[in-house]
Amino acid sequence: MAQLPLRRACLSALLLTLAGAALPLSASAQGAFPTKPITLIVPFPAGGSTDRHLRIVAQDASKYLGQPVIVENRPGAGGTLGTATMAKTAKPDGYTIALYTLAMLRMPYMQKSSWDPINDFTFILGLSGYTFGFTVRSDSPYKTFNEYIEAARQAPGKIDYGSTGIGSSPHLLIEEIAINAKVKLNHVPFKGNADMQQALLGGHVMAQSDATGWDQFVDSGKMRLLVTFGEKRTTRWPDVPTAQELGYKVVSTSPYGLAGPKGMDPAVVKTLHDAFKKALFDQASMDVMKQLNQSPAYRNSEDYKAWAQATFVKEKGLIEYLGLMAK
Repeated sequence: MAQLPLRRACLSALLLTLAGAALPLSASAQGAFPTKPITLIVPFPAGGSTDRHLRIVAQDASKYLGQPVIVENRPGAGGTLGTATMAKTAKPDGYTIALYTLAMLRMPYMQKSSWDPINDFTFILGLSGYTFGFTVRSDSPYKTFNEYIEAARQAPGKIDYGSTGIGSSPHLLIEEIAINAKVKLNHVPFKGNADMQQALLGGHVMAQSDATGWDQFVDSGKMRLLVTFGEKRTTRWPDVPTAQELGYKVVSTSPYGLAGPKGMDPAVVKTLHDAFKKALFDQASMDVMKQLNQSPAYRNSEDYKAWAQATFVKEKGLIEYLGLMAK
């Protein structure tokens, strides 16, 4: 009789094991992720600086994931359209992810949005940040940034510049400078930096504020770089002053990274995180970042979400200060 409780215990354990086996396994438990190509949405047109870096990172991440990572460009709404659409329509299975930029933390303050920049996303990792610069054509009458600002002072609202959209970092940092300098500039938004650069070279806009997609034109002598917006002067253009040196308390690198829709399996997130982290520090990625005068700004999933939460709170003050809050 003493063996009966033991038999019952063994039978119970067997039934629990069988019941557990009948439950659907997560992708990570099956060891199946990924089993097909992954789509990486870049919310900017092809050919710009961000697109250049992400394509290299995606190519190297494919090696570590064992499946292709396909870059899909979906520009619009200041770099938020593609990412926001992903959050609302993609399945949280890890097969559709997107570039997540600082604009995602600003746009909800500037217009009514159907998405939440924190709660509608799963944060995967932080990748890098930009070197922003302000350029004119090489034959422009403006030899320095202060000359450009002085021209705006003499002709309020008539001196223009382009950026990659209302609410983008290149737009807001120039508007912040304009407020500090007490001048009024005419902002011309573009869908992407490739279109904007051609508009500048064609004489359709006087200047542009952007990341280093303009580097080739500055180095070839077709554009003149008037100012950059980092903490220090760049090693690539050491003769160009920073905005801080000119008396403007503006520093901007606009970190970017990768995110997926909310509700992703943590193990799938880790698989993506690990592959893209390796790709970020691969030589091909490092070479492209050097060309763009960028450097890694890696954050793990937890730190990247914490950065987004803190930045979302901080950006509200900037948007209010610039008078861009949605009414």
